[in-house]
Amino acid sequence: MLTREVSDVFLACLREARYYDAHEVLEEVWFPVRAQKSPEVLLLKGLINASVSFELHKRGRAHKAPGPWNVYMKYREYLDDIGAINPLYLELDEAVFHTQKSYEA
Repeated sequence: MLTREVSDVFLACLREARYYDAHEVLEEVWFPVRAQKSPEVLLLKGLINASVSFELHKRGRAHKAPGPWNVYMKYREYLDDIGAINPLYLELDEAVFHTQKSYEA
């Protein structure tokens, strides 16, 4: 489901603090399969929510950021299993946590 091309665009968006765009990139993959509720689909949903959390910080609405971040943490439980099948998810997770550190007080 997740390709190198999509992963690279998502990572570039995170690096450039274009969190809304990062969200959109993954949503294009997630939206057509969202009804499946498989671990991979849920992990994608979590990554999308992590991007939303960062965008909220960026827009000065940090008090709203924990909600979407907690959705990411909830679905992150699937990372080891999905990452073993598609290691691109491990790269995205590492980048997400690196980005999160920049918003910690």
